[in-house]
Amino acid sequence: MSVWIYIAVMALVTYLIRVIPFALFRKKIKSRLLQSFLYYVPYAVLSAMTIPAIFYSTGNMTTALVGTAVALALAYFDLPLIVVALAASASAFLCGLFV
Repeated sequence: MSVWIYIAVMALVTYLIRVIPFALFRKKIKSRLLQSFLYYVPYAVLSAMTIPAIFYSTGNMTTALVGTAVALALAYFDLPLIVVALAASASAFLCGLFV
């Protein structure tokens, strides 16, 4: 029974998160500062969720740093996401084998 309560609460929270901005901001946002802030929020949240997971996923800081360095270098050169992800994973794996 409690599982259904958890699901209902999660559904309500998810719904409110999506509806509240539409209810509060009926007009176009004219403030450049607020527009800029809202533009970068998804990137900041994604980074805040991803970066700690990168460094705790391998259990070894060296492999995490190697994988991150490879990912950053390849992303800098605008390679496709799948190439960046596979190369970073492979480099972290290979580093883990040798370190």
